[in-house]
Amino acid sequence: MESKGVVLIIDDEKQLRGLLKRIVELEDYTVFEAGDLKSAWQMLERQPIQVVMSDVKLPDGNGVDFTAKLKSQYPHLEIIVMTAYGTIQDGVKAMKNGAFDYLVKGDDNEKMIPMLDLAMQKAKQTNRSEASLTGFDKVIGKTSIIENAVNMAKRVAQTSTTVLLTGETGTGKEVFAQAIHEASVRHSESFVAINCAAFSREILESELFGHKAGAFTGALKDKKGLFEVAHKGTIFLDEIGEMSLDLQAKLLRVLESGTFLRVGDTKEVKVDVRVISATNRDLEKESQTGHFRLDLYYRLSVFQISLPALRERKTDITLLSKHFIKDLSKKYGFQQVTMTPEFQQILENYTWPGNIRELKNVIERALILQNNGQLQKDCLPPNLIHHTQADAPSGLDLQSVEKFHIEKVLQHTKGNKTETARLLNIGLTTLYRKMEEYGISLKL
Repeated sequence: MESKGVVLIIDDEKQLRGLLKRIVELEDYTVFEAGDLKSAWQMLERQPIQVVMSDVKLPDGNGVDFTAKLKSQYPHLEIIVMTAYGTIQDGVKAMKNGAFDYLVKGDDNEKMIPMLDLAMQKAKQTNRSEASLTGFDKVIGKTSIIENAVNMAKRVAQTSTTVLLTGETGTGKEVFAQAIHEASVRHSESFVAINCAAFSREILESELFGHKAGAFTGALKDKKGLFEVAHKGTIFLDEIGEMSLDLQAKLLRVLESGTFLRVGDTKEVKVDVRVISATNRDLEKESQTGHFRLDLYYRLSVFQISLPALRERKTDITLLSKHFIKDLSKKYGFQQVTMTPEFQQILENYTWPGNIRELKNVIERALILQNNGQLQKDCLPPNLIHHTQADAPSGLDLQSVEKFHIEKVLQHTKGNKTETARLLNIGLTTLYRKMEEYGISLKL
């Protein structure tokens, strides 16, 4: 069964947190967990969380205050606060801060899943305006480089061949994957997406291929994998370069024969699935160093489409900004919001290492801070104002520009890597990898 949504559980009691996770997973939710607020913020940066279930008392903060801060930065999320018997007033206060509702620990177990279902429905409803666009209508841009990518995608959509989408993080690879699916003969069947970097090797295998009851601790019942869920449809494997070599071998078998084994099973499962994958790595280079199977690379890259970075399509920045302003204004109930020339100029001069995803987040933040229907300079994050492309050294390739930008943001945050990753709109793991790749010193 397809996941009903993505939930983050925050509680410092590991045993209780694990119990809650199992209960929620049995209701077909995808669940992540964190033991403190620091870990929670890192998880929110990396995963598409829709509903948060948070304890009030946490080692590094208070769930009530966390609710207000979380809603200001992620207004699309819904939050359920979990209180103890004597702290119901905290739950009420959390609701005033924007929480969806509160639960009393140990007393409201029967209410938990119905409440979670309602919170998830509201979280999904919040994003309906964005979902109103379908297929290639979601690809916003008029530059030749993006139009060429769209034309290639439209042509390959009519076939069932595998597609490899390449490009930096935030360039819209999942939007392209879904558009290809919707323009194909498989459009009436399932489109299933999974981020291969979001799971451990063992969990990823279970998510992709399913498992038999008893295959491992916690496997209480048979579970279909996403390949079975996507039968006759399309599966999108994002961050395919993060997949372990042994799972790559299993994936190769699916591509070659359409068959696989569930974890702990001996009976083959046969499926008919179109595979679209995506990566921000050079998989051909990775295969030469032994980090990616060359035979799998050839199978995945039968048809390859490279998506441009936002800084390569600067004239689309204003067009995208206006689209996000219009779309998000409906979400928040704003009327006739416009950009000042200075605001627009800063957006056009910025290097956008987080690409379209970062631009959307910046516009959403600016809308929340706007005054009298105008998006002005002071609505923008400080790092964006101070470190535009105009500040960067000239005559450098894109990797040098990205290195320069990361160094600038690290200086701005005084070496705080968590804050740096947040401002760059990337995960901590990605930040560390880029720092190592570019030889950026931790002592700035």
